[in-house]
Amino acid sequence: MKLAVCISGRAEADLTNQYRWFLDNAGVGIAERFLRAFDATVSRLARMPSLGRLRRFHAPELGGMRSFPVGGGFGSHLIFYRLTEEVLSIERIMHGARDLEPRLLEPPEQPLARD
Repeated sequence: MKLAVCISGRAEADLTNQYRWFLDNAGVGIAERFLRAFDATVSRLARMPSLGRLRRFHAPELGGMRSFPVGGGFGSHLIFYRLTEEVLSIERIMHGARDLEPRLLEPPEQPLARD
C-alpha cells in the first residue's frame, strides 16, 4: 500500500531554498535533477516508509522523526519525515552535515530576493 504524502510548509521552504542554491551555484540542470531525485525518493518512501532511520533527538517536538537520504547523487541531503498509518508527512529537507536538532527546530532560512 502506498501512503498519502503531505509536505509541510517548512519542507516546501527548505526545498525551494535548496533548489535556488543549486540553480545559482550549479545551474538549472542540477537544480532540476535535485527536484526529480527528491520526488523519486518521496515516492519510494510512500511505498516503503520504514526505509528511513528512526532518529533520537532530545527535543520532544522531534519525537517520531525519521530520515532518509535523497537519491540520485544527492545523498548528503536528508528528508525528515513522520508516519501515521495513512500519511507520510515530510517535515524538513536539509544537508546532513548540519547540527540537525537545532536546525530542525528553527524556521527555514528566508530565501534571498532574486533580481
